[in-house]
Amino acid sequence: METTIKIVSLVFLVGLLFSPVLIGLRLNKSDIRHKFVVYLTISILITATIALTFGWWAKTSDELLLEYYGYNFQAMNAAERFENVSANNMEQVENLEKSLMGIGWPLKVIMTYVFYFPYLLIVYSLTSLFKEKFQNNQHKKITQTDKSNTAGNIT
Repeated sequence: METTIKIVSLVFLVGLLFSPVLIGLRLNKSDIRHKFVVYLTISILITATIALTFGWWAKTSDELLLEYYGYNFQAMNAAERFENVSANNMEQVENLEKSLMGIGWPLKVIMTYVFYFPYLLIVYSLTSLFKEKFQNNQHKKITQTDKSNTAGNIT
């Protein structure tokens, strides 16, 4: 159960890290005007959806694990809540219970996205920089090839 939850969480994390890169590379190949605006719009829509789903999944997976360990959500006191939890899982269940307390997952996602947003700008800058370097290298190779071809034709 824990392995499945970690794999799903890892998929969401990889999606958050690589989707802006893939969007940037795809837009650099296209012939669209105002690429930065299009990149930001698409990236924000996709990554915000992934982030919201990831935040929801974090809460839901904690609840699933608590239920898996025998935690009773409908109990009125601590003794009833923990009566079905085995002694070797007690510490982990207490940590999971504490993680559910506090601010809700939507607010956590919003606060996290504020720190994630600069990553979108950095990725766009890097993909644009690499595109320019790649185009400059291709242009140099083409001009060098043309010069060597014209030099061979003259002699």
